[in-house]
Amino acid sequence: MKAVLFISLLASANLAFAQTPAEQPVPGSSTAPVAAPSATAPAAVPAAPAVGPDYIVGPGDTLQIFVWRNPELTTTVPVRPDGKITTPLVQDMVAVGKTPSQLAKDIEVVLAEYIRSPQVNIIVTIPVSAFSQIKVIGQVTNPQSLPFREGMRVLDVVLATGGLTDFAAGNRAKIVRKQDGKQTEVRVRVADLINKGDMRYNLELKPGDVLVIPQSYL
Repeated sequence: MKAVLFISLLASANLAFAQTPAEQPVPGSSTAPVAAPSATAPAAVPAAPAVGPDYIVGPGDTLQIFVWRNPELTTTVPVRPDGKITTPLVQDMVAVGKTPSQLAKDIEVVLAEYIRSPQVNIIVTIPVSAFSQIKVIGQVTNPQSLPFREGMRVLDVVLATGGLTDFAAGNRAKIVRKQDGKQTEVRVRVADLINKGDMRYNLELKPGDVLVIPQSYL
């Protein structure tokens, strides 16, 4: 009788152990569940550029300075009214009048005194300086300066300024541009572009361009 009772109790104990979930901690055990490893934070990457590689940096622009493999040196700074910027390890660097790539190379020269083979990438995230504007003057409804954006063309700025006036000589229009320190002029038949849809004259603009729409002869 005692043997039968002992076998019955043993079977009940085994059944209870088998029904215990594997992940449930054993009573009295000090072992805590192991937490899943946390994901590693992604490294900082440059922002999307707001302008092209030929853009000339000017006062008021906001620049992202990205130093490869040195996140502590990566920062976003404004170009001060005096035309200079200050970043970690680089004090009062002249930025105005340079392209982003030229400025990046100048910063690399300074950083080379502190770190080995620095690689710098500069993105103009907010272009607001006069160098980044397109000016439309002459016989348009609302002559004004427009913020430059990548891919901007003649038709974009003419429509943004309200179109040509009744006194405009659209086919004698010109784009005045400074290139390599020299002023150049590009003729553009704006009237044919607007009235005939001649897209040959929908020329792409560059930062600092001035579109001049003269008055027709009476």
